[in-house]
Amino acid sequence: MKYILTAILLITSLYAKKSDFSIVIDEPFNNALFDITEDYDRSISAVGFIKEYKKNSASTGVTYTNAFDYLASVSNKYGSKMHLIKIDDYADILLRKSMELSNFSEALSIAKTPQNGYFIGGHTLDGSLIVLKLDSNANIIFKKIFGTANYDKMSKMLLLRDGGVLAIGSSATSRDKHDNLFESGLGLSDIYLTRVSSNGDMLWSKKYGTQNDDIGVDATEADNGSIIVLCQANSEKSKTIEVMRITENGDKVWLKEFKGEKNITAHRVIKLREGSFALSLSQEDEMNKEQIRLVKIDIQKNILLDKIIHTTYSSVLNDIKEYSDSKIIGVGYVKDTFNTDGLVMLLDGRFSMLSQEHYGSKEYEGFNAVTILHNSQAAVAGVYTNKDSQESNMWIVKLNRDISMAQAPSKISSLYDELNDIFKQEVKEKKISITQDLSINLIDKNLYFDIAEYKLNSAQKEFLQKFSNKLLLFLHKHHELVNTLEISGHTSSEWGTQDFSGRYLNNAKLSMTRSFSTLSYIFSMQDEKSKKLLSNILKGSGLSFSKKIVHNEVEEKEKSRRVSFKIILKNN
Repeated sequence: MKYILTAILLITSLYAKKSDFSIVIDEPFNNALFDITEDYDRSISAVGFIKEYKKNSASTGVTYTNAFDYLASVSNKYGSKMHLIKIDDYADILLRKSMELSNFSEALSIAKTPQNGYFIGGHTLDGSLIVLKLDSNANIIFKKIFGTANYDKMSKMLLLRDGGVLAIGSSATSRDKHDNLFESGLGLSDIYLTRVSSNGDMLWSKKYGTQNDDIGVDATEADNGSIIVLCQANSEKSKTIEVMRITENGDKVWLKEFKGEKNITAHRVIKLREGSFALSLSQEDEMNKEQIRLVKIDIQKNILLDKIIHTTYSSVLNDIKEYSDSKIIGVGYVKDTFNTDGLVMLLDGRFSMLSQEHYGSKEYEGFNAVTILHNSQAAVAGVYTNKDSQESNMWIVKLNRDISMAQAPSKISSLYDELNDIFKQEVKEKKISITQDLSINLIDKNLYFDIAEYKLNSAQKEFLQKFSNKLLLFLHKHHELVNTLEISGHTSSEWGTQDFSGRYLNNAKLSMTRSFSTLSYIFSMQDEKSKKLLSNILKGSGLSFSKKIVHNEVEEKEKSRRVSFKIILKNN
């Protein structure tokens, strides 16, 4: 197998990055990410679970008089919590938050709301389903914890066109012939669907199934509002899959069963741009190895395409997405005798494999979900295992269009490009120059100071007003990255007939007053919000003639009499 070692360094014992856009978040005990999406600000959010300490009597103030009650309180003390992570273009974590619920829980799905918030779907570990609606800062707007009296489990949550969601999962049953069908179900476990409005109203809940174990795995919405549901049907002898079409009210329209000589497992269903539907399945071969099977059906359950992708090792695509050119990206895992890697495949519209990549180390890795980003890159969420570790970690990677690993851009190079774009007119007119260390130099002769002068003239003031307006927008946008805005004054080397020490000290004082004149003028014209920002980052300095402008070993005295700006980033 092909191994590509991903970047794993730690910052404050949590995460780090090298050039590869790969983030491994190392927390105590097993943790994982199951779904991923792109935010409206082009950041990426993913959900899953981490393990956190259960609060004991010392933190809750509870006093136990019975030893058995105490033992019950500390059992399973490292429990799962639904967890959300938000990262930026630099592979830095912007937000991490665990959902504070009374029971241990795991998040399986994430979807965006029009307000740049989230729907989160998952389940508690004692058998209830959960739908949360969060704002853009991951604060809970509402939470719905629901289900039957039996053990329920969510597989996926589908965002619907009306702004609500459909929870897809299963409900365990223990039925005799006198039981109410909805309360106890049809078989050992049943497909369980619940539709929730955008406001959190429970519109309907329904069960579907046979006398065997039936599980709702995934669903997608058709153009006419009906819903295609992908299901798993297991019996003692075989594992098959079913595809069901229901109305928007949950009434069954048809059900189609897919059988094979070997076991089949359901993973994902998506609606294609042409209006048909693609199923990602896995099917055992004659060696009992999992092989990828992709099926295309139409809304009337006709099979349009059915293809098995034969690979050397056991391979599964847990998630698939379609590009605008009808190509398909799939992510999952590939497994041999010794280890498991994250698998990425690129396929054409006929499900022929164009390329594949394996990502991971020599331990256990796998991808659970993929989302296609606005720039045709893809973000992938899954699990990673550090060397010689027995604990899984949360893992996010970004891939290029050709499924190679994307590179996390340098903050400084990215901001350099942005500054050049913001000030493209000033650069074109040769009023300023910008260097890659984020220094901005004023190079227009009308912006230089006269000999021994430090007060700003009208041309300088007019320019600084327009310049600072653009610069402040940039600083507000990137305030979390910027540590310092340094305004430096400079001088030429002349100063009458003074000796070197006198010339340097007098020019040092002059350069500092030039810096202060510029600094105070820019500061005074800002509103209160900008003044507060500048008060935290502004630094004035006088460099005397230590940075004088020299050309062909000759000092250019007029050009030396200037101010310059430099943006200094945090941790830089």
